[in-house]
Amino acid sequence: MTSNKPVRAFHLRFGSHEDVEPFKNFIQKVLVPKGINQIILECNMSFKFESHPELSEGTLNKTDAKELAALCKRNGIRLIPLFQCLGHQGWGGARNSILKHYPEFDETPHIPVDAEWPEFFCPSWCPLHPDVNALAFDLMDELINAFDADAFHIGMDEVFALADDQCPRCKGKDRAELFAKAVNDMYDHLVNKRGVQMYMWGDRLIDSDETGYNNKFEADTFGTSKAVDLIPKDIIITDWHYLKHEIFPSIGIFLEKGFTVIPACWFDTESAVNFLADSQRQARELGADDRMPGMVMTTWHHWNKEEFERFASPEKLDGEMRELAETIDIISSKLI
Repeated sequence: MTSNKPVRAFHLRFGSHEDVEPFKNFIQKVLVPKGINQIILECNMSFKFESHPELSEGTLNKTDAKELAALCKRNGIRLIPLFQCLGHQGWGGARNSILKHYPEFDETPHIPVDAEWPEFFCPSWCPLHPDVNALAFDLMDELINAFDADAFHIGMDEVFALADDQCPRCKGKDRAELFAKAVNDMYDHLVNKRGVQMYMWGDRLIDSDETGYNNKFEADTFGTSKAVDLIPKDIIITDWHYLKHEIFPSIGIFLEKGFTVIPACWFDTESAVNFLADSQRQARELGADDRMPGMVMTTWHHWNKEEFERFASPEKLDGEMRELAETIDIISSKLI
């Protein structure tokens, strides 16, 4: 990590030029006073890409990125762009712009666009297509350059479309090896070539049976978890768990394997506090406090001008938003 201070990270999805000024005000008026020192900014296809303008699904542009990066730097915040790689290339059968414009990259082109969960969760690109990485690297490079970033989050959570029986390249192949190949391809470009630190979600690297996370979203039941032993150990794992558990064994497993791991919570305050405490306990018992440096507080609703302004006025918050604000305050106070 770039600082000895505990990591207080805030994640959000954002891709709107129109809401940049409210977002900047939110950073200064809310995140800075709460001690947030990392922002994981999930851009995905919402950036105005110049290398592939046909792929842009939002309005956030290069000038916006430079302004946000400069503001964060002045306030001691590390801004980390997030771009979903491999999975989450759409929702249900609906494809995002990559798979719409480059259907040859689709791992499951036979899935109809109107497919819905639980029939189908979301599409992936094919990790063995010979041309997909070049496109992904172009998009990553634009985000790194625009945000002047020294770290990059590749997503990689909840991948279920992999080694499909109808994919001519992936059919019959080991899912863990395919997943590891995708991770290692991203690592080679981001770390070895671009010199930035690489973050990723950890759920596909966690064995559900071993850990007792009886949920195929927060742990693997699909055959990818053995990839944990096939990827570099200097990748930063953001290990998300939003449900209440007595213990969170994945933290200790990642630490024992040599990774730096940052637990990631959502709005449920009790679950978040328990998660942080158990993560700190495991790190302390393993003598690995330096590799469990803090916590990521995730948000999964739509951010716009009204939401930024509402969050800056605690009396206007209710329900999930109020609990999220309380969780951020409590978690920040425990990271000292």
